[in-house]
Amino acid sequence: KSIYTIQMAAHLYYKKFIAASVLTAVVAAVILFYSCYLGKINLFLILNHDFGKVADYFFYGYTYFGDGIIWIPIHFLFIKHRKKYIPFLISVFLLSTIIVQGCKYFIVPDEFRPIKAIANTALIHIVDEPHETSSFPSGHTTTAFCIFLIASLFIPKKWVIPVGFIAAILVGYSRVYLAQHFPLDVAAGMLVAIVSVALSLAIQNCWEKRKEKITT
Repeated sequence: KSIYTIQMAAHLYYKKFIAASVLTAVVAAVILFYSCYLGKINLFLILNHDFGKVADYFFYGYTYFGDGIIWIPIHFLFIKHRKKYIPFLISVFLLSTIIVQGCKYFIVPDEFRPIKAIANTALIHIVDEPHETSSFPSGHTTTAFCIFLIASLFIPKKWVIPVGFIAAILVGYSRVYLAQHFPLDVAAGMLVAIVSVALSLAIQNCWEKRKEKITT
């Protein structure tokens, strides 16, 4: 094996990343199936259940863990502890953003969100004023699952997969609970995260190989 391969294997936990990706893909596939089987509006109405004020406050605050600003502390952590993998992190951020925004504004432009797509808005549990368009896919879900998959690559502890998955899926569910997205949008965001992180690994590999050639 090359020095590059040995170094990469010593710092990244590929088996955990594969397990995390498979888990994410399977759950996304289940959501996609039921979105088709029941209809995306029906599935949304089932999951958009009012669990009371405590749940309202919890999900209203928790959803921000999928907000784009979460990338700032993640970048600082990489600068301090994993500077070698900055190209990987930047690639994940850029690819996930380009794919999500490309879908929202070019591939599926102005896709209605629940508040706009459902005629009888009295059926919808609304916590805060929801957005009306640019529904597909869920950017918050994409960010949350990107971070989960990144964590599975860098954290050696076994608990990172169950804990990280629950943390990420709660962000996805918060988007449905807050009537910001359909479950279909959440599933798409999960798949975008897998693609973004996998492609970014390939970019990091190319970056490391190029550096190896320059220094040898």
